[in-house]
Amino acid sequence: MIVMKKTPKKTLHGLKPLIELMETLRGPLGCPWDRAQTLKTICPFIVEEAYEVVSAIESDSPDSLKEELGDLLFQIIFCCQMAKEEKKFDIYGVIDGAVEKMRRRHPHVFGDKKADTPEEVLRHWAQIKEQEKKAKNIRHGILSDVPENMPALLRAHKISKKASRAGFDWKDISEVIKKVEEEINEFKDALRRKDARNIEEEFGDILFSLVNAARFVEVNPEEALRKTIGKFINRFHYIEKKLLEKGSDLSETTIDEMERLWQEAKLPAQ
Repeated sequence: MIVMKKTPKKTLHGLKPLIELMETLRGPLGCPWDRAQTLKTICPFIVEEAYEVVSAIESDSPDSLKEELGDLLFQIIFCCQMAKEEKKFDIYGVIDGAVEKMRRRHPHVFGDKKADTPEEVLRHWAQIKEQEKKAKNIRHGILSDVPENMPALLRAHKISKKASRAGFDWKDISEVIKKVEEEINEFKDALRRKDARNIEEEFGDILFSLVNAARFVEVNPEEALRKTIGKFINRFHYIEKKLLEKGSDLSETTIDEMERLWQEAKLPAQ
């Protein structure tokens, strides 16, 4: 069994310049903008930086990834500094807590449990999380701990996975596809009736059904949609580029010409 000592503060010497920088920015002679922030006001920046890290990973650029990880780390230090000012916790407490939690949730590495596959690891993880909730006297339903402010597709994916693990699921992908088709038909019916409220509801049902279909084929719907958006942008830029080469622009172009260029953009690069 591997034994790990509690994280000593001296191991954080590499973070010291960043911690001191943040203290200065929040200090009496620091930056007015940084001093005015609260934990709630920097939430959008945390989300933005996390997505930029993901984008850097997909760009396969080590330099970009290093920079974006630094930006995300800065936001973490920012949060810790504000919490420290309110005498709640500091960066050292955050790291100690993370080490303790990860050791506890990896008993197959730091304890006497056995897990030879990723699936077994996930089962242990879920069981341990449930035990942690009971220890804290948390009595909410199994879907209650999915954050409400997660991106909707990610949240739907996580909720459907949790429901599936509890045994509430379809037998196979064909049943999910039938559900998708059923929801599309209900959406069409709502359109025919021009029922605005029902149109929104049925559209949401279609999206949730598609999320379940993605789960069955092990596709992350948020990632899939993000990549499709990137593909759309690249093809649209192709249209703009080709029109510019001809001395034209979108406002002077017919939809037929744009569609022709769109189909051209889909062809493999020569």
